[in-house]
Amino acid sequence: MMLYVDTSALIKRYVEENGSGRVNELWDGSTGIATSVVAFAEMIAALNRKRREGVLSTVEYTRTATAFKSDYRRLVLVPISAGLNERIEMLARKHTLRGFDAIHLASALMIRNKGKVETGFACYDHILNEAALKEGFPAIL
Repeated sequence: MMLYVDTSALIKRYVEENGSGRVNELWDGSTGIATSVVAFAEMIAALNRKRREGVLSTVEYTRTATAFKSDYRRLVLVPISAGLNERIEMLARKHTLRGFDAIHLASALMIRNKGKVETGFACYDHILNEAALKEGFPAIL
């Protein structure tokens, strides 16, 4: 199974949170990991927030950001394109999604439809998960 991760799931791979074990289990059992190119900006911002909040020390931040950037180079990345933007617009309207949530769902649909492979959608946002279920992704979290 190809695993698509939005940033709410991706952060759990690098910072121990509720749900980290499940994300690691899915990650390790997948044939590939995919995400949108926007996840880079979201992750760096999230890691910096964790550092500001004292969850990560400066040393932990540096180590974690380095690990993420190393993994990021090996992920299947979905670029923003005109075709993706059309799908984003439709999904945002259909499911009343926020911008980045619509990007992630549209990207996951592109992965699923392009490769015709079983694709899991990992996300820890209730509204986005509901939209993913309505778009035919199985519940995996």
